[in-house]
Amino acid sequence: MIYRCPLCQQTLHTNARGVHCDANHQFDQAKEGYLNLLPVQFKRSKDPGDNKAMTQARRAFLNAGHYAPMRQAMIDALTQALDGEHKAILDVGCGEGYYTHAIADQTADKHWSVHGLDIAKVAVRYAAKWYPQCQFSVASSQRLPFHDNSLDGVVRIYAPCNGEELDRAVKPQGVVVTVTPGPRHLYQLKAGIYQDVRLHETPPETLPNFVLEKEQSLHYTMTLAGEQSLTLLQMTPFAWRASDAWRDTLANSDAFECEADFTLRVYRHQGTDSHSEETPKP
Repeated sequence: MIYRCPLCQQTLHTNARGVHCDANHQFDQAKEGYLNLLPVQFKRSKDPGDNKAMTQARRAFLNAGHYAPMRQAMIDALTQALDGEHKAILDVGCGEGYYTHAIADQTADKHWSVHGLDIAKVAVRYAAKWYPQCQFSVASSQRLPFHDNSLDGVVRIYAPCNGEELDRAVKPQGVVVTVTPGPRHLYQLKAGIYQDVRLHETPPETLPNFVLEKEQSLHYTMTLAGEQSLTLLQMTPFAWRASDAWRDTLANSDAFECEADFTLRVYRHQGTDSHSEETPKP
């Protein structure tokens, strides 16, 4: 099994309730099919991550197709970077699985094994229910529950992750594909909140034993109805700064035009098979 125990790092084995390791640490599998690999001592709150309302709102916005060009660009970058069959892919911060299932669907002929991980149980519950072709888990991106050298590719869309964990879990010559906001991302939405909108560049990351192999920008204009504008606002970290007047303006707009600007990067792992544990097959 590709998963390892988040407590003692031993291989997990399947049983009637879910999975367990040789040290008898037990992790249950929910009726929807996902694994809960987030021990209570690793939680910072009772229910970390997005709540039900946030998850449903994000799903409605994404399913309307506004980020579909970015999703396709990400999948193209991933499949171009990884040639061949039987690859193991992880979507970190997968949420309700919008990106995860698209990767699985478009690589079904290659027999790729696609995993989604998020700290928010409610989002993972929806993802596992809607997309049984993927394997989902509730877990921390700071302690990836995967064996050393077990992942061919990792996708990170806005999601944080421990660089040392990526170095450990991604195979030599495997890749990490990241998506970050470009300088003009949501410029018009910010203009209704800030008097002076600053264009911020997101520089490349320094990931241990990875080198930046490819970088591309994707820019287009979205046309949003009122409810979609408010949903997008709620998906952003600056929503709390928005005035009631700006929220009313968005709600009453039939066609709010807003720029989408993304930076996609592909990092190639330069590590070696030097980790002590044997790499399991996905």
